[in-house]
Amino acid sequence: MILKRRELTAITIAIVFSATIAHAQDSRAISFDYGWRFKKDTLKGIEAVGFDDSGWRNLNLPHDWSIEDLPGQQPGSVQGPFTKSSIGKSATGFTEGGTGWYRKTFKLGSQYSGKKTFIVFDGVYMNADIWINGHHLGNHPYGYTSFSFDLSPYLRSEGLTNVIAVRVQNQGKNSRWYAGSGIYRHVWLLPVDQVYTVLWGNYITTPQVSNREAIVKVESTLENNSPADNNISIKTDIINPSGTVVASKKSVLTLKGGKQTTTTLELKVTSPLLWTQEKPILYKTRVSVLAGSKIIDQTVNSFGIRSLLFDAQKGLLLNGKVIKLKGGCVHSDLGPLGTASLDRAEERKVELLKKAGYNAIRLSHNPPAPAFLDACDRMGMLVIDEAFDMWELSKSSQDYHLFFKDWWQKDLQSMMLRDRNHPSVMMWSIGNEIYEAPDSSGYRNAKLLSDEVRRLDPTRAVTEAFVYLPPYTKKPLDAYRPNLVNLDVVGYNYFFESKSPYFQRDSTTMQRFQEDKKKYPGKLFIQTEYVPDAALENWEVVEKYPYILGGFCWTAMDYIGEAGIGRPLLVPEAQKLPKGLIRMGLFYRDSWPVFTADCGDLDLIGNPKAALYYKDVVWRKSPVEMLVHRPVPAGMREVVAAWGFPDELKSWTWPGEEGKKIQVNVYSRSKTVKLELNGKMIARQDIPGGSITTTFEITYQPGTLVAKSYDGGRETGTDTLSTTGKAHAIRLVPDRSVIKRMPNDLSFVSVEIIDEHGQVVPDASDYEVQFQLSGDATIAGIGNGNHADMSSFQEFHKRAYQGRALAIIRPKGNRGIVILKATATGLKAGFAKITIE
Repeated sequence: MILKRRELTAITIAIVFSATIAHAQDSRAISFDYGWRFKKDTLKGIEAVGFDDSGWRNLNLPHDWSIEDLPGQQPGSVQGPFTKSSIGKSATGFTEGGTGWYRKTFKLGSQYSGKKTFIVFDGVYMNADIWINGHHLGNHPYGYTSFSFDLSPYLRSEGLTNVIAVRVQNQGKNSRWYAGSGIYRHVWLLPVDQVYTVLWGNYITTPQVSNREAIVKVESTLENNSPADNNISIKTDIINPSGTVVASKKSVLTLKGGKQTTTTLELKVTSPLLWTQEKPILYKTRVSVLAGSKIIDQTVNSFGIRSLLFDAQKGLLLNGKVIKLKGGCVHSDLGPLGTASLDRAEERKVELLKKAGYNAIRLSHNPPAPAFLDACDRMGMLVIDEAFDMWELSKSSQDYHLFFKDWWQKDLQSMMLRDRNHPSVMMWSIGNEIYEAPDSSGYRNAKLLSDEVRRLDPTRAVTEAFVYLPPYTKKPLDAYRPNLVNLDVVGYNYFFESKSPYFQRDSTTMQRFQEDKKKYPGKLFIQTEYVPDAALENWEVVEKYPYILGGFCWTAMDYIGEAGIGRPLLVPEAQKLPKGLIRMGLFYRDSWPVFTADCGDLDLIGNPKAALYYKDVVWRKSPVEMLVHRPVPAGMREVVAAWGFPDELKSWTWPGEEGKKIQVNVYSRSKTVKLELNGKMIARQDIPGGSITTTFEITYQPGTLVAKSYDGGRETGTDTLSTTGKAHAIRLVPDRSVIKRMPNDLSFVSVEIIDEHGQVVPDASDYEVQFQLSGDATIAGIGNGNHADMSSFQEFHKRAYQGRALAIIRPKGNRGIVILKATATGLKAGFAKITIE
């Protein structure tokens, strides 16, 4: 059953929604995303039955009100969803929080009779209060962990109306980045029998793995919700990717009335298909609870058969193979969708990162949506699942530090119990840049957290990200070291820096690692964050030292918030700038209209940027990459931000620069680079030792520029840039031309301004593209890669940026054909056909 936006709000929950609508974290769950009403307000009495919400907006979840247009603002103070009155200012990308209310009216069918029914929220940002039929179920402050409540005592019987109300309060300065607002992940109903497997109650591990056989250990926690003891059977099946049961085991046990019981079964799988990064094969466990011969409860979980070993001498081994982590940090927003966690958007994000060359992701700095980890499982992406950005000391005045003492254990359990069956998860991070890390309270909390992690899941490594930036850090390095005893893998942020003026260059950095390794020989190390221009230096030590597992760049993809930390600035040549972290304020304080961090290897809509091409050579993915620096006006100079990269493009189209000198940077691991312009060699240089960069100053003339790399006279690679013609037409390229009718499926349509030969015109940034859509779908979001374009994500027009934009098409629930048309003055229209089935 698919519910449309404008359907009745009294919904009879009479069937189980198809799992393809959204992937539930519990196979028994029923989608509860559809038929809600919403109002952003602080009204009272909204939780009560009988409250008149007929004037509220109808919507389906997931929903993020922070990306919606703001009415009634003074001219010049608002652009699209962005406002100068934002409490978070540049930190949250000038988006506005506030208080929002959600209500849903529904009726239950007969199959709920005698059931225990829970409501499960995948994520609500933040400080959520839940009512059912006027009864307050409770509060959940953390905006990133999943949580549930038992509705059963307050539900009305079959055929009667129930009302659920949710108040969400995103108040004050509570985040250092854009976190969205509202019920931004899925909501589920979970009906169970009186005897059932608890939510996230199956824990699957593979203690023995080889190509010949594997032992799969399934630990299940059952609850008997009746007062009497119950004799039941539990049957566990292992199902291979083809759907065949390859192992099965059954046991009989007695469950005490009103108690929970944990039981463990070990099953042997012969000739297993292993989960690897190249072939991420997934199996399923099916755990059935039987009363006699009747199945009264059944849960299905995906998992991978794989071994994960953290060896102090060899490093990280996946199925016995050493893995070096080519990692990137990512926040949880989804570009033009805000934080609204639609499954296909989460999947596409992982696809883009995998294509870009990453094999690992650090989730910064919070647990992700379940669909994101599902995608990582399917694509072989390794993950650091991170719990917190702060503990007891605040980073923003109203952030999670207010709740840490009372909630850390419950939130850590939520993250780990939910996520521990994902084969993609390789490490648990207990914190990022924790301010009290060098103090006694930090030592105490680190031990509490790491002990709890190992209690819940001893099969993975525990890590934490430390930041140590002399002379800005007040405590000496030795003050951080007592924390190392709690960790398996020690994470360092910004320890290997090369050219950045923000971080003091320290030639003893490697010495420190060696000292730590000597003092703590059982530890391993990672670079949990590094800036773009330190990619080469970081990767060289990763390749050289087995105990350094890899690095995670900041960041893999652009995100909303921390506005401008990566954007380059043009300043007068004579202007003197302060050094160090104080200077960083030039890039992001009062950065309006900049709203994104502009520090990603991919831009906000997924297109590669200069730092990614550089990294392609660092990681030996490409033999040579050529980029051209945007011309700097006379009398000005470029200042590169700490988390940024020089303003370079893959372009040889620079109208107005004919006859002028232009800077060309070529990146290669070869020894020599030659440039050819229009078939003639115009320059040759050797790459300096210890570098992969050579810089040319050549006279610009249109045509074809070719960079060729050589070792010992042997050509090792080429890269070519050609001048494009004038903008001629719009080309629309859907990432998928056939999609499912469920509103969690999407088609991401790339918008390209092309010349007569079909080349994207990289300087085409002046065209306002208008969109028209026919068919049973909607445009869920419109975006581009411009960090300063604050226009609406939800209007049917957007200015192209560097010849590109993006339109996201979302089905409404019916099959059919959808046609997207894009027009702009002076250009031939573009069309895209999308089949919804």
